Amino acid sequence: MLDTSIAQREYSYNEIVNFLFSLQEKYNFVKVVPIGKTILGRTIYAVKIGMVDYTVLYAAGFHASERLTTLSMLIFLERFADSLQNNTNFSISSARNALFGKSVFVVPVVNPDGYEIARAGAATAGNQANRILEIANGTDLKYWNANARGIDINHNFNAGFDLMKQIERNDGIFGPSPRRYGGEAPESEPETQALLKLVRDNYIAQVIAWHSQGEEIYWQYGDSTPEKSYLLAQLFGTASGYAVADPAPNASHAGFKDWFIEDFGRPGFTIEIGKGMNPLPPTMLHEIYGGLEELILISIALA
Repeated sequence: MLDTSIAQREYSYNEIVNFLFSLQEKYNFVKVVPIGKTILGRTIYAVKIGMVDYTVLYAAGFHASERLTTLSMLIFLERFADSLQNNTNFSISSARNALFGKSVFVVPVVNPDGYEIARAGAATAGNQANRILEIANGTDLKYWNANARGIDINHNFNAGFDLMKQIERNDGIFGPSPRRYGGEAPESEPETQALLKLVRDNYIAQVIAWHSQGEEIYWQYGDSTPEKSYLLAQLFGTASGYAVADPAPNASHAGFKDWFIEDFGRPGFTIEIGKGMNPLPPTMLHEIYGGLEELILISIALA
């Protein structure tokens, strides 16, 4: 049985924020940092573990229906902090040894407004509720992936943005949508801007963007992909049982890891957790996370 206080159920964004601050209160090396606000006024938080500037960044909850990515990061934060505090193993090795000389940033929910829209409906969007229903156009909101403006955050980064716009148009997407509309210009959204500022203001050695589903690992983008990225991806695949693969054409540009690789030339990965149809049910959470912990350990230790 997985040792965690995170149950296999849905969590509201307020519950998630409260959990983050409870970790900060319990562990003096855990810091909860506000990094931006959404158009509905929700604060986006990053959690930092460690004191040095050489940092690994995990970002989850880009897509509103992919909430198990967020809950997996909550389990990681709790278990990793406990391992550090008690000097015990995390997965198969020492947490302290893995973290030596580096820190970890975690952004559990990049897209809080979308998270709540998909979880609990349009009413969570306040004065944007009618606009959300208009954009959805009868689509069940449980499949909503965008932010509160109908923009897909993981299509809003400045890496092949024009190519992604052409793919969107070819797929009949010309404006705000529950999914896969990247906006009229890159970096237009407060959620995107918050993540960019976090990266630009810190030395981020490696990023992993968590998505679902498919049990696949994407590791490259363009000519700036570091040589060691493929080796790391292979190690991640061995640890998790996930396939090292290339994304589908409609997810091949304008993503967070694409931008990070192109701008910094450092390893960036997208990892698609679990298998099934989004939103994956919370009953899969502990099993999915159990297959990821060794991957996470390796990603920290070898960053």
